[in-house]
This record gives sequence, structure tokens and C-alpha cells, in this order.
Amino acid sequence: MFSIWLLCYLTLGTIPVFTVSGGGNQLSPENSLIWGPGLRADVVLPARYFYVQALDTDGQRFTFSPGANTFQVKITAPDEQFTRIGVQILDRKDGSFIVRYRMYASYKNLKIEIKVEDKHVAKSPYILKGPVYHENCDCPREDSTAWLEDMSCPQAIPQIQRDLAHFPTVDPDKIAKEIPQRFGQRQSLCHYTIKDNKVYIRTHGEHVGFRIFMDAILLSLTRKVKMPDVEFFVNLGDWPLEKKKSTQNLHPIFSWCGSTESKDIVMPTYDLTDSVLETMGRVSLDMMSVQANTGPPWEDKNTTAIWRGRDSRKERLELVKLSRKYPDIIDAAFTNFFFFKHDESLYGPIVKHISFFDFFKYKYQINIDGTVAAYRLPYLLAGNSVVLKQDSFYYEHFYNELQPWKHYIPFKNDLSDLLEKLQWAKDHDEEARNIAKSGQEFARNNLMGDHVFCYYFKLFQEYANLQVSEPKIRDGMEKVEQPDDDLFPCTCHRKKAKDEL
Repeated sequence: MFSIWLLCYLTLGTIPVFTVSGGGNQLSPENSLIWGPGLRADVVLPARYFYVQALDTDGQRFTFSPGANTFQVKITAPDEQFTRIGVQILDRKDGSFIVRYRMYASYKNLKIEIKVEDKHVAKSPYILKGPVYHENCDCPREDSTAWLEDMSCPQAIPQIQRDLAHFPTVDPDKIAKEIPQRFGQRQSLCHYTIKDNKVYIRTHGEHVGFRIFMDAILLSLTRKVKMPDVEFFVNLGDWPLEKKKSTQNLHPIFSWCGSTESKDIVMPTYDLTDSVLETMGRVSLDMMSVQANTGPPWEDKNTTAIWRGRDSRKERLELVKLSRKYPDIIDAAFTNFFFFKHDESLYGPIVKHISFFDFFKYKYQINIDGTVAAYRLPYLLAGNSVVLKQDSFYYEHFYNELQPWKHYIPFKNDLSDLLEKLQWAKDHDEEARNIAKSGQEFARNNLMGDHVFCYYFKLFQEYANLQVSEPKIRDGMEKVEQPDDDLFPCTCHRKKAKDEL
């Protein structure tokens, strides 16, 4: 039996395999906890995952790492000669681990073993009775209600309800004509129809390359679940389009960023969406990898506030000038100039990019708008540094659920109180640490891959319910094909018997 074993390569010096917890007891394999969506066969994600929490012999949780190589994980398909699965163990340094695995083929069953030395942990081994489908398997569930339950999706998502409240009804025939006339010449738009779980598209405008991100999530969704028939327009640009004070009739436009001055329907950003789809693939920065790369413990972090980025907003210019005036308080520098003239006497030299994970060597993270909202916020929250966030009328799909002083420290849009807020954080170290922890918990509980899939499906489901005419495959639309480069095609057992593709 061949399987891929891949242990976490994060080293922790000479920390022993068994480290005592606060109570002075050894790690207990039988007391330790294992849970998460990656233990359920029907939860299909690009990278499946579950959690391991180390407990001691008294049942107390470890609050620090018991050692990166403490747990060993083996995933096999008992009925197969080969198991094509990549596995990673991510040490979150707080006594818990993420085990994630990406499947490159589908299997009849899976066996997941988690051990400490030769002892099984919790209820290991876990048997996933399949079929267990991999990401590229085109095998949607017909029963979307059952899919939502399996994914543990919420009954309602407040941001979706707020966005759709502007549109009591949607007439696909009307918007198919009016939106291209109104926006199609000046903006970059994608006109999508999902019909019988197939995706069709017509693009408008010159710069439509970012359609690849929308195509990818729609194809991924339709491989997993039967989508409602729905017709909609996606804005591929940075700025929201439908102004609140518009004198024209409101039109429903889906965008990756919203604002308090617009009525666009907000989706998870293309950056977050892509990181979910390409976890353990093309991307290195995703919501799981961040959790294993949060830098030194709080008390050992650099107490200078950190920021890097390009010159996409004038407040960023002011931040860098502030940094040059107070270099012991703020370390802010530009990695690129594009929008403004580079005056080195004002802004200093352009600096090299640093690894995103290196941000977490610093205790204070400054989040400031770019052209619109800064799409790095999900990853900053997932670290164990405290985020100082600029007041802004731009927002991502989750911003309205964040609470200032609970999940982040706010500062004014013009940066006039940034130094004051940084001083507050230094004078109230424990409170700042608690804010960092709350922000981290929010990210862990709301911004993982399964949450992103839930958001998209619920959004399209509720939008489809507003339609008063039948979505149509319009003139000029082309079908968006599923990828055909899968090395190990699957047989979908939910459908009538077919030859294997």
C-alpha cells in the first residue's frame, strides 16, 4: 500500500515530542481532540482539512506547541493500490494543528490515521465511507438543501440580506438589455447565465482577464452541487458601479468590493476566492498557511508597526511620510510607484517585497485602503498580531460583521489619530493582545474555504429567488467548459451509470 506522507516542516528547535502543559502533565493521545469538515466524505473542498487539539492527561488543553512533529497523519484508500493525496500538518503554535490534504483522484473510501508515536489519537482511525470525490470530479449533489447541511452553512448571511434588500425583484430579460447599455462600453463586465448547472458567459469591455477567477468558482460550485438557474452581471473592475444616489433605475451588479456610497452586491474577493481554490496548489498564501506562520510569540514581536505596499491612495503617501518622521514607531515603505510621482526625498527609496509571513514578526499591522479595500485583511486577521484598520467606506463581504475594538483597532481615514492609537496599544498591551486574539478567532471561524463556498452558494440561491422571469442563454454567450486536464478522471455515482470519462 503506497500513500503520500508529508509532515509539517516547521521546526521548533529542541522542543521535545512530549511537552508538558500548564498542569505539568504529558500529552494524552486519547484525550486529545480531532474535528472538522475534512473528516466528512460529503464535504468536497479543493483542500480538505480538520483540526487536532493537544490535551494533557488531566484533559487540559495545551496552549503552546507540543512540537511540530508530535502528530503523524496517514491517509490511505484501503481499496486502492495507490493513494494520490498530498498531506500537510500545520502547527498553529497554540496547542492546535490544522491537517489539510488535497486529493488528486476520487476513492471508494478513505482511512485517516492520526497517531502520537504508535498510539492512535482520539477516535483514530477515521473511515470516510464514500465515494470520496476530489476537487476536479464533476459530480454535483442534486439536493442543495442536503449540501448546505453537510457544509454547515448558516441559514442566513446578514451581508447578503442587506445587499439584496435593494432589489425586491430581478427581471433577467430587463437587466440583460439595460446593464450592457448602461455600463458595457465603459466598464469590464461578465454576463453569466447558469442553466441546468452549466455556466455560460458573455463579456463586455476591454479588460476582462479577471473573469478567470469568477469562471473558476462557478465551475467549482457546479461540480459540487446543483446550482439554481440564475442570470447575473459581475463587475471585474476595482470600484463598485451602482451609486446609491443614482438618478437611473437601480441595477444588480455583483462586485468584489462594496462601499457605503454604492449598492453593488458584494462577493468574496477574487484574491480570497483564488486562495481557496488553489490551496496546496498554485498559491502559497491562504487562510490555512497563514495560521502556521504567525511569527514569534506576542511578547517577542517587534513593537514597530509595519506596512508595505504600493502608492494606490494618497493616505498611503501620508503613512510613509509619517514613518520617515517617526521611524521607531512605524516601519512603512513603498514596494512600487504607479499612481503618483516618486519623490525619494519625501517617501524614501522603493524597497523589496517581503514575505507576507514576515509581517507577523511585528506586533502591530496597519491596514490601509488601496484603490479600494485592501484585500490583505483576511490574512492579517488570521495572524496573531493586532490589526489597526483605517476607517473606510469600502468593505469586503465580511467587514460589516467585524467590530472595532473587538476585532481590530480603528483609526481615522486621514490618519490623524494613528500615532495616538499605536500609543494606546503599547500602553494597553493585554487589551491589544485580546483584540488580536478575537480577530484571529473571527478569521478562523468565518473566512475558511467552506465559508467562502457557503457564501457564494447562498448568494446565488437567494438572488435566484428574486427572479421574475426565466434566465436564458443569450445571444453571444459561450459555454464555460469544465477543465479537462484531470490526470485521474472520476466516475460520478450520483448520476445514471456512464462510461468513465
